[in-house]
Amino acid sequence: MRNIRLVIAYDGTDFHGWQRQPQAPTVQGCIEAGIEKIVGGQVHVWGSGRTDAGVHALNQVANFKTDCPIPCENLVKALNDALPPTVRIKEAREVPDKFHARYDVRTKTYRYRILQAPICPPFLCRFVHHHPYPLDRRRMAEAARWLVGEHDFTSFAGSEGHAEVVGEGLVAAATPPERWEHHPGKARTVAGAPLPPAREGTPSMVRRIYQSGVLWRPRTSMLIYEVRGSGFLHHMVRNIVGTLLEVGRGKLTPEDVVRILEARDRSLAGPTAPPQGLCLMQVEY
Repeated sequence: MRNIRLVIAYDGTDFHGWQRQPQAPTVQGCIEAGIEKIVGGQVHVWGSGRTDAGVHALNQVANFKTDCPIPCENLVKALNDALPPTVRIKEAREVPDKFHARYDVRTKTYRYRILQAPICPPFLCRFVHHHPYPLDRRRMAEAARWLVGEHDFTSFAGSEGHAEVVGEGLVAAATPPERWEHHPGKARTVAGAPLPPAREGTPSMVRRIYQSGVLWRPRTSMLIYEVRGSGFLHHMVRNIVGTLLEVGRGKLTPEDVVRILEARDRSLAGPTAPPQGLCLMQVEY
């Protein structure tokens, strides 16, 4: 059996997320159906993690096993012919049998785009959150830096509370571009307080964030939040963005992020930002 690693880009608008569902179109189900047409048998595709309904990916990583002898270069062409134009296979290559797209992940990078122009062009509306109202971007950047480090992110977890599974290894933080309004900081707990152990039988809500920054692009009126971490809880990035927007509106202060993290109470954080602004940019192994 060959173990094939895929790099995938998709527009998540028309899908009910990544994970296969029996009565709804999903990215995983779409790709599995496409592969099965080519290899002539049932396959299971493992993704690096779930993306929500409406969320996009530039470089999602997945793998599947098959005894099909088609060369990887030809497999890319055949798959893209079988898939809808909103899902593209960017790369396919054979990897060692032990490689697993989900369990071997070290870090992920997500980007959330907020368009602040008065009018949202129709060819952008599927990929940005349109917010044409004033925001204090510097205060948002100040709030974002408090997220760097190792924290319990219960306050930013979705109500379902499920978490992405990531590898045990951790990668050191990379220096962000100079234009990012961000302070890398060291991995730390909030206010130096020790993090509580997870209750027995429950998943840990502790994640390590290496980079958390806000970038303003005045030419395109685009406000971008980018975050890189060891893993993310369900709705975590969208809940962070919703909280940063509350800071930008003046309803919260940057220091309130510390209070929200320490409280481990979802009701204190901001609302969940819409899905269409979010994109999975990179997965590192």
